[in-house]
Amino acid sequence: MGIALIWCLALILIKWITSKRRGAISYDSSDQTALYIRMLGDVRVRSRAGFETERRGSHPYIDFRIFHSNSEIEVSVSARNVRRLLSFQRYLRSSRFFRGITVPNSSNILDDDYNGQAKCMLEKVGNWNFDIFLFDRLTNGNSLVSLTFHLFNLHGLIEHFQLDTMKLRRFLVMVQEDYHSQNPYHNAVHAADVTQAMHCYLKEPKLSKSLTPWDVLLSLIAAATHDLDHPGVNQPFLIKTNHYLATLYKNTSVLENHHWRSAVGLLRESGLFAHMSLENRQLMESQIGDLILATDISQQNEYLSMFRSHLDRGDLCLENANHRHFILQMALKCADICNPCRTWELSKQWSEKVTEEFFHQGDIEKKYHLGVSPLCDRQTETIANIQIGFMTYLVEPLFGEWARFSNTRLSQTMLGHLGLNKASWKGVQREQSGSGDDVDPAFEEMDSDILPQEPRLS
Repeated sequence: MGIALIWCLALILIKWITSKRRGAISYDSSDQTALYIRMLGDVRVRSRAGFETERRGSHPYIDFRIFHSNSEIEVSVSARNVRRLLSFQRYLRSSRFFRGITVPNSSNILDDDYNGQAKCMLEKVGNWNFDIFLFDRLTNGNSLVSLTFHLFNLHGLIEHFQLDTMKLRRFLVMVQEDYHSQNPYHNAVHAADVTQAMHCYLKEPKLSKSLTPWDVLLSLIAAATHDLDHPGVNQPFLIKTNHYLATLYKNTSVLENHHWRSAVGLLRESGLFAHMSLENRQLMESQIGDLILATDISQQNEYLSMFRSHLDRGDLCLENANHRHFILQMALKCADICNPCRTWELSKQWSEKVTEEFFHQGDIEKKYHLGVSPLCDRQTETIANIQIGFMTYLVEPLFGEWARFSNTRLSQTMLGHLGLNKASWKGVQREQSGSGDDVDPAFEEMDSDILPQEPRLS
């Protein structure tokens, strides 16, 4: 009789927990088309610092029904029927991992030869010519988990912060799974590439002798999560489609805010730093946000002007925690757009992937008569034109100033690759148009406040 009573109580408790965890659709604005999707299995965690994190699996769902006339939309029906199955599948996969259940798929098992090659590559993880595409293949698509875990160990962070290695791996698995593998560019491989570049910058003499373990920890987490849950479209697309994220963040650094809040949500859910004081956890969340928000390309001119001013005055003091944090922001900005500074073989692949993502957005915009965004029209744009404009207006000014700050062999190598890659794309451009002096007009039409001035290498 006692056992039966216990079972009944257990069933009631399970049903109560399930009802509490069941997602629902809520509205964070008066705009009824800005659906804030809450998925079954999501976890609501409120911050004592005053904001609510993005929750597990709540990736930016694009509901294309909002493009139709209002007469065709029944909000109650939409709210009742919307299901984000891909996100839920990712949640289930990670849940199986948490419970130690092996996924029955023999193709996911790597033999010793592949594992051995991946380990050999990690021994050279600080080399600028590190091939992240090869490493991703050798790790069966787990490049972000494998590389970031290795870097945590390499920098002594696991021991210094007394991290539970199982919690760390679980956190990294959740991060990797919340990148969208269907995105040609903004996916976990890009995040792994940025994290590897950040590691290279952390090794630079000026930084390595000044950074604290806390600085390194923030840098690696921010690099790994800087594009977390990216939907594969840009901020203007989210704004003009009345996406709930654009409303939530008031059309300001929409994606970057989402990446940051999503990262904070996973940190809390994983409990990786639960052993730290509340004050330190809140400080970590805030400073990770500062780093990720710095990757907003629309703020490029502001950060670059500050960087130039510091270099002109010669007043950067890396013993000052605020100055170190600013340099880490600039380092993450460099890591985020360093593709043109890689070898041609790697840079070309990234150029093709980001252009494919641009063109995919343009195809959607054409289909729904939204007006094609700059750089997204496959009928009028080319990879060469886009890359030359990108290098001229964004990459060269940033890396020119970085070389002023850290005039090392790595900086000169990056500028050397940048020059060669730009020349290669100009060669492609000449073959396509018969002229090598064209710069993509889409870059020239951008707001001048977004475009930095030409670099000064003195």
